[in-house]
Amino acid sequence: MKKMILAMTLAAFSLTSFDGMSQNKNKVIAHRGAWKNTGATENSIAALEHAIKMKCYGSEFDVHMSADSVLYVLHDHSIKGTNIETTGSAELSQIKLDNGEPLPTLEAYLKAGAKQKKTRLILEIKTSKISKERSLALAAKCVKMVKDLKVAGITDYIAFDFDVCKKVKELAPKAHVEYLMGDKTPEEIRAAGLDGIDYHYTVIKKNEDYIRAMHDQKMTTNVWTVNDEETMKWLLEKNVDFITTNEPELLLRITK
Repeated sequence: MKKMILAMTLAAFSLTSFDGMSQNKNKVIAHRGAWKNTGATENSIAALEHAIKMKCYGSEFDVHMSADSVLYVLHDHSIKGTNIETTGSAELSQIKLDNGEPLPTLEAYLKAGAKQKKTRLILEIKTSKISKERSLALAAKCVKMVKDLKVAGITDYIAFDFDVCKKVKELAPKAHVEYLMGDKTPEEIRAAGLDGIDYHYTVIKKNEDYIRAMHDQKMTTNVWTVNDEETMKWLLEKNVDFITTNEPELLLRITK
């Protein structure tokens, strides 16, 4: 009788644990930090800090390399008419974001993120407009800085360049790396040794089977950039792993 009770208890615990895992499976990634509804500038350290305060699963940000190989956090290739790739750090360091912060270096951004351990740093390696070699060099520098600053444990990587994704896995085999472009099948992602896809929601809507295929191969699905409640709920029903959004407050509310 005792053995039967123990077995039933363990089974109930397993079901509860599974249900809890299922409920927590869909996680919120703040696109360029939490900026839209907070007054912070996108990709600013303040936006990262807001995402951390909200307890988002992750905060996404974009990284470029200056003409003299300093790494900066910015989405666009240019800021206030100044191109990151063709400008030196002496000039870039004088540029202010709209909220008054200096244009953040990757070093400053990672150090801010390192003050906590719960919100992951989702590092997008931007594709160089100059050359493939610069994209790969940027990837190598990002991996080295993440390692040197001891934030590898909370940092994931994403990129539109498939070769960049593979380069990151080569340099950091334990890193979680997702591909962004949307033109590779789950089988191709697995064959390349990557960990997941991070595709635009329209790609996932056209290829719903990707979600199950990725899960069957123990890989993750992330979807960008989802800002409306209807699409968020559809993706949650389909059991995607992560949703990247400019509206983290909304997604956090509907996933409670």
